[in-house]
Amino acid sequence: MALLEKQEIDSALAGDLSEWSREGDSIVRSVQASSFLEGIELVRRVGEAAEASDHHPDIDIRWRTVTFRLSTHSEGGITDKDVVMAGTIDKLV
Repeated sequence: MALLEKQEIDSALAGDLSEWSREGDSIVRSVQASSFLEGIELVRRVGEAAEASDHHPDIDIRWRTVTFRLSTHSEGGITDKDVVMAGTIDKLV
């Protein structure tokens, strides 16, 4: 899988992934859940989708704030897999 060019990443972030930002070799989004348990439930739903697609985000949970970080580690940066998973996460939010 090829790494995306800067222009391709910028285009995705300016379009459908407007809630995401680029941090180095990753794209990142934080979500404020209504409660701690709702945040855990969101992580569970994302976990199911990640297993189904065999592409797993790094997830950080801090009380009601859940942060998702996507990068294709085997490729050393951002690929189409990350863009697709970000879209899936957006739908689950």
